[in-house]
Amino acid sequence: QGRLVESGGGTVPAGGSRKLSCTARGRPFARRTMAWYRQPPGAQRDMVARIRSDGSALYSDSLEGRFTISRDNAKNTVYLQMDRLKLEDTAIYYCADYSDWPSIEFGQGTQVTVSS
Repeated sequence: QGRLVESGGGTVPAGGSRKLSCTARGRPFARRTMAWYRQPPGAQRDMVARIRSDGSALYSDSLEGRFTISRDNAKNTVYLQMDRLKLEDTAIYYCADYSDWPSIEFGQGTQVTVSS
């Protein structure tokens, strides 16, 4: 349906930073709980971070505080700032919308490759 559009992926050197964006279309954005997931090569898709409508955030324990999720309701956009990137952060990153929980709507994904 194309209601979530991610951008910002690419190749980043280890130790570098990257910011992903996801713009949501359709129903009102401000009340949505949004999230970022990622799927490394050959692995399952797991949640990275989630942000509620009040701005409260939850992160995967494995991130060690390196990632920050944020949102701009005026732009219908959720962000994922990734710092101190490691090789193991290489994955396809997906934006997710929890509006129809327990069903989750995912975007098409954006590839992030961390190079040595």
